[in-house]
Amino acid sequence: METLVSTWSRTSQILPEKYVFPIGERPGPDEVPLCQNIPLIDLSADKSQSQTIEKILAACEEFGFFQVINHGVSEDLIDAAMKVVNDFYNMPDEDKAKVYSTDPSKDCRLFTSSYSYAKEELHFWRDNLRHPCHPLDECIHLWPEKPTNYRNVVGKYSLEVRKLSLRILELIREGLGLESGYFGEELTGSQLMSINHYPPCPDPSLSLGLPKHADPNVITLLLQGTVSGLQVFKNGQWLSVEPLPHAFVVNIGHQLQIISNGKLRSAEHRAVTNSKESRTSIVSFINPCPETIVEPAKSMINDCVPLYRPFMFKDFLKFYEEKKGDTKALMNVYKIKT
Repeated sequence: METLVSTWSRTSQILPEKYVFPIGERPGPDEVPLCQNIPLIDLSADKSQSQTIEKILAACEEFGFFQVINHGVSEDLIDAAMKVVNDFYNMPDEDKAKVYSTDPSKDCRLFTSSYSYAKEELHFWRDNLRHPCHPLDECIHLWPEKPTNYRNVVGKYSLEVRKLSLRILELIREGLGLESGYFGEELTGSQLMSINHYPPCPDPSLSLGLPKHADPNVITLLLQGTVSGLQVFKNGQWLSVEPLPHAFVVNIGHQLQIISNGKLRSAEHRAVTNSKESRTSIVSFINPCPETIVEPAKSMINDCVPLYRPFMFKDFLKFYEEKKGDTKALMNVYKIKT
């Protein structure tokens, strides 16, 4: 528990050396410009589905991410979820200690920085609560018992966010021309909830909440809250993603890039900190089942060669952790050499 940033940083006014990143990796003092043309997609039922699909595919090809509004997840539930996760991080240390663990194999755990704090040369300025969500009735008993309404609220939230994720995947499926039912349980059978907490940082220009990376999964839905901190890397430049009330940021993961045979792209992004406010985000990852074989969809290689070789998802995750966010090095492992 003593390693949690939210525990020891309350009385610290100096950034420890282990949190200072090299010049080429740190955010620096310059303000990152706001991305003015991030695709904002309205999922209202009265919108033309064909036009919605067209906008989603265009966003996935150019940006690898977009934001959705009028998505069907109630604002009250979104507010309740954000409140209960903040209540979790505001609990006394003795209550959080019941969930804290340094064991990466533990299904539900609170930890700091990355997967293995003890093995890191540098640490990230974040604490993380992580647990599985699907099937809900098989994993909800693993979740924190406090706050007392955590399981009820986050359980309802995880179901709604999963439903929205599958809805977006179905629109992508149709747009790509994949067969009906393509994104079935094998490719979407795992859902992971990751709740990030970034306390105020003494020097945000030197530290990182999360480094440059792209997500290893199929699709990610991120609830930002009200405090800015998400940045996306596009055309060699970092751009800030403005938090929109009750909107979800949708990230395309590596698996969807591979399934589409490179037509869609996974988005590189990072999390930065600030010196005045804490920031909490709720992230839902939709993953394939560990034993699933992932490869380019056959309908995506009818008129061209496959760009990626088949692999088992659990093996991909192992390489992903080894490469520590180096997207080029990771994807080169799975690219077919021509």
